[in-house]
Amino acid sequence: MSLLSVLSSCLTVVEQSQFVRIEVAAISHLLNSNTPLEIAVPPPGPPPYHYCDGTGVTAEWIFVLDTVNHCFWPETGSPVWTVHYGNEWLSGYWALAASLKRAMEEKIPIHQAKILSMLDSQTLAHIFRGSGTIPLFQERLTNLRQTGQVLMDRFQGSFIHVLEEAGGSPVELVHLLVAEFASFNDTAMYHGSKVYFFKRAQLLVHDLWTTFSGDTWGNFRDLDKLTAFADYKLPQVLRHLGIIRYEPHLAERIQRLEYIPQGSLQEVEIRAATIWAVELLRKELSRRGQELTSAQLDCWLWHLGQDDAYRTLPYHRTRTIFY
Repeated sequence: MSLLSVLSSCLTVVEQSQFVRIEVAAISHLLNSNTPLEIAVPPPGPPPYHYCDGTGVTAEWIFVLDTVNHCFWPETGSPVWTVHYGNEWLSGYWALAASLKRAMEEKIPIHQAKILSMLDSQTLAHIFRGSGTIPLFQERLTNLRQTGQVLMDRFQGSFIHVLEEAGGSPVELVHLLVAEFASFNDTAMYHGSKVYFFKRAQLLVHDLWTTFSGDTWGNFRDLDKLTAFADYKLPQVLRHLGIIRYEPHLAERIQRLEYIPQGSLQEVEIRAATIWAVELLRKELSRRGQELTSAQLDCWLWHLGQDDAYRTLPYHRTRTIFY
């Protein structure tokens, strides 16, 4: 199975979609408008709040980060989980990165497989301490412990051996992750067909490439094989831009902040449309002479989603470890 199964399986969903529609004309409108959005892709390099010592320890730390990089939104009426770091209060992904970086600075070797395999709830609560509680705490604990055990049993106790086995291939690394680590095996069924998303596995490849600027542990070829990373922020932005549209009943449910169950037709269609819409945007930009990967476009859209201007429509709420 090639990684392109993500695109082909998502296209199958898009072609049968009942609840979500891609407005292809909106892509041209976006790029043709008098004030088109500037598609600015940040240069490679360590993102803010990332632990980075330039060695394999950083690669191991990024693996831990992406093992628990999912689902930050609170229950209605509950406070947002925030972390105080460097004189700032951070939320969401930045809070996660800062809390794991803080752990390393406090000499808690969260990157080590043996430590992960024996992690207890008290230690993880200390690592994630802040205002409010990180959602899916128990699931994150379980995934970290399972990840540590697999590293111990299968990869001589280090994520570096996973990277070595992948041999610089994004496709091989994603396949290894989804085959060996259950929390990365992000798939669904749709009308009897299997759909592949592999959100966090693909994101891990991109995070390594970005942090190491395409060198050493981020030295990957064929990065154009990566698709967008289907989460809950990208469809929110694409919907704001008019590129994806929900049928009225689904739109009303999302507006009311109702849960959309993981694996439901609606949720699978939202994620598939997200991936395929980014692919269509990439193709249109290529036709106009601007060559960007889907992963780079994902990064641009995600950063747009941090701006309140793109949060006027709510994101869909699905409790899941996959995004």
